[in-house]
Amino acid sequence: MRWQPVDGTGLEHLTARSEGASIVISSVVIGGRGGKPYGVHYRIECDQSWVVRRFDLETTDGRGLRLISDGSGRWTDARGERMPQFDGCIDIDLAGTPFTNTLPIRRIDLDVDQGAVEFSMLYVPFDTFAPTADGQHYRCLEVARRYRYEAVDRTFAADLTVDEDGFVIDYPTLFARVS
Repeated sequence: MRWQPVDGTGLEHLTARSEGASIVISSVVIGGRGGKPYGVHYRIECDQSWVVRRFDLETTDGRGLRLISDGSGRWTDARGERMPQFDGCIDIDLAGTPFTNTLPIRRIDLDVDQGAVEFSMLYVPFDTFAPTADGQHYRCLEVARRYRYEAVDRTFAADLTVDEDGFVIDYPTLFARVS
């Protein structure tokens, strides 16, 4: 799959595949944030339930980040040091890509009548790679087709259109899938 930013320049090229008991996502993103260009490669390993177990980020200038999850919301860094500030974060949200919106959509079977569900996300901006915990809401608008994403602090919301596999097709104001 490929996405491009709605404003500005950039491109993401992503491959998703099954590898044994894992779903492996590998992607390259070029773009910019705050007037600074970046090139990032990321790899996410999920179990078959779309629970993130590990992710690696690396920039073309050599900066990187590796975090590992036990699948129950407890994280460690590459050295095995616990990161209790992210306890409860099952999903991740990587800035600069619409893909990570797929994770909670695939992991939880949201229904139109269910209302908004709150998620604690491990958010990683591509400019600093400094992870933070971030609250997000997802609401099903049309089963397996449209979902509303909203920041818990209500500073941003978007209605996401997804394909039959839950991958974002259209992320208004930010990303569009390239055919």
